[in-house]
Amino acid sequence: MRARTGTSRPAHHQRPHRTDPTTAVASPSPPRTLRRRQATEVALRLFAAAGLAVDAAVHLHLAERYDRVTATVSEGTLFRVEGALALLAVALVVLWRRFAGDLYAWAVAAGGLAALLLYRYVDVGALGPLPELNEPVWFTEKTVTACAQAVAAVALTALLVTHLRRRVGRHRPG
Repeated sequence: MRARTGTSRPAHHQRPHRTDPTTAVASPSPPRTLRRRQATEVALRLFAAAGLAVDAAVHLHLAERYDRVTATVSEGTLFRVEGALALLAVALVVLWRRFAGDLYAWAVAAGGLAALLLYRYVDVGALGPLPELNEPVWFTEKTVTACAQAVAAVALTALLVTHLRRRVGRHRPG
């Protein structure tokens, strides 16, 4: 078999020369690293979308039950708004896959979790047009929603960090 002097392989597919100790270090080739990064991003997006979908489903399911808690705006209406915001966030995370959409989705997940925990542990009272939202108990739907929002917020935080790292990497001199 004759040795080839030239190669049709791209530079990132060429094998390092075995006698050169600086290139013989085992490290993933760029395509493999890229595939790994893409798989990680897909997994994070699935976790984020699943958490937001559960958030939306639970809020929309419970909305009617909370229509009786009212001031200018009923708590049921607030639940419907949270459900709609979460559904939009799912669409942005799965279909648009941009920094702004992921940031919006993070705000929905983290904001929803913050509100849930605030009104669980602090009696804020009625605020302007909002009714008294304090509910100092845990029940299945609240626990499921809190867990789903936390999973979505963590996954979205990782996605946002990934976006920011890519931006910084693109703007480095050299």
